[in-house]
Amino acid sequence: MNEDFSDNSFDAARRRFVQGLALGGAAMALGGGKASRTADGTAGQAVLAGDEFDLEIGALPVNFTGKSRIAQAINGRFPGPILRWREGSTVTLRVTNRLREPSSIHWHGILLPAGMDGVPGISFPGIAPGETFTYRFPVKQGGTYWYHSHSRFQEQNGPFGALVIEPANGERHPCERDYVVMLNDWTDLDPSHIFALLKKQGDYFNRNEPTLPEFLRDASMLGMRGALHERAMWNRMRMNPRDLIDVGGFTYTYLTNGATPAGNWTGLYRPGERVRLRFINASASSYFDVRIPGLKMRVISADGQDVHPVEVDEFRIAVAETCDVIVQPQEDRAYTIFAQSFDRSGYARGTLATRAGMEAEVPVMDPVPTLAMTDMMGAMASGAHGMPQNGMAGMVEAQHARSEYRNPGVDMRVDRPRGNLDDPGVGLRGNGRRVLAYADLRALDPPPDPRQPDREIELHLTGNMRRFVWSFDGVKFSDAKPVHFRYGERLRIVLVNDTMMNHPIHLHGMFSDLENERGEVIARKHTVNVQPAQRIAYRVSADSPGRWAYHCHLLYHMEAGMFREVVVA
Repeated sequence: MNEDFSDNSFDAARRRFVQGLALGGAAMALGGGKASRTADGTAGQAVLAGDEFDLEIGALPVNFTGKSRIAQAINGRFPGPILRWREGSTVTLRVTNRLREPSSIHWHGILLPAGMDGVPGISFPGIAPGETFTYRFPVKQGGTYWYHSHSRFQEQNGPFGALVIEPANGERHPCERDYVVMLNDWTDLDPSHIFALLKKQGDYFNRNEPTLPEFLRDASMLGMRGALHERAMWNRMRMNPRDLIDVGGFTYTYLTNGATPAGNWTGLYRPGERVRLRFINASASSYFDVRIPGLKMRVISADGQDVHPVEVDEFRIAVAETCDVIVQPQEDRAYTIFAQSFDRSGYARGTLATRAGMEAEVPVMDPVPTLAMTDMMGAMASGAHGMPQNGMAGMVEAQHARSEYRNPGVDMRVDRPRGNLDDPGVGLRGNGRRVLAYADLRALDPPPDPRQPDREIELHLTGNMRRFVWSFDGVKFSDAKPVHFRYGERLRIVLVNDTMMNHPIHLHGMFSDLENERGEVIARKHTVNVQPAQRIAYRVSADSPGRWAYHCHLLYHMEAGMFREVVVA
């Protein structure tokens, strides 16, 4: 077994991975024993604003866990600088690659010409070592977005940063404070080694196996026969009800704006001020459940698009999603920004406070979630609730492609997926807190294209968890033909998740107008999370000619084959 998992001082190692080093990270490599501070006392966030930018991708020594490692950074920063643009302007970004390998920058969620999208092999050849590529495009939108490398495994420990675009007509929700809260998962391991281990054993990093005390608990609720039947059922399917995510907190240290939980990134406020927090999940493989104990969060934007404000205690943010909230603390005290990982193996943490150095109690993590039968069988396990209606072309049965059958890369199929958007997801159901769900999102602006779809494309998210093979319709990217959109058409994309894992699906170059079960457009998104055994539909306007990437944003799923090329012509 890899040495990172065989430490005799296991508890100490776990604390080190979960908490990290208080004075670690990139700050030490930059010559300071303490995190850099801005004038208002918050942990430093470099900001570049204007129309022209010079960015360099380069190596940066870091130390988050007591082990010195090399990250790929932007302008010597990890995360890279926050770039502030203005809607209606034209930006020019000269990106120079100082690494010894090719690199790239993709502007996630930004509407731009295909040649500026930054995906090697799809929209451009990439940026060779020592070379500079100039991106230039008009800014057509406002909101919170992000940028990241799209080259091999660089996104895991590599170049990424936040984009904050000022709307042409000003912010709908002006605030006294405005902070980016960028979450990501750091690993001391080589990402290519992680991928190789996953290919050998899909659950290699999963330490959340069901335990004897939990079996006894199930027996007390279901009876001994019921508990044994449930365990036998999962064993027959050769599946683990706690196989939630590929890599967890036994390998990852979770960061907030580049700071470990022990490092405690802090944003300052004065009592009564409105504080806008722009959450960005820049992880390679991690979902976070976010809450601020003692404060209600008013969600005002999702994926950069303004929504009718909705007050919540907690929200789940999938990989690559963004979510803007406003809080208004009235007391002179500290509040913990708590982002626990989906599998409860670790957490990212920051603080809102009236003075630097203040801290609040860090909550105990919730119990490890366990998948239910509805997460495997969909509506077949939950009755008629959540079945697709006219918004899904009136279909209640999934239409599987022939390529899904007799395919060693497909280990399950869902014949009757659930279509409900009011489910916050496994681990959040009925937890006693008000949790955001997709059904709560209501766009403030109508979709720019009001047309009904001309046609429908159904794609299934497929895989074999043990073999670690991931695909669309059972076909890996290396064997797949491009998906063709006719330029100017309005179409509906239907995604059916035939797996037991969540998949955040990202279509480059075009927004996805999310439909509810009645076929009504409720929100615009650039990344759509599809839960296990769920069916989701959204409309797309094929108004951006060229070649575009379309993929799961879990880095290792994308590299394993859940990727397609979309051609708009």
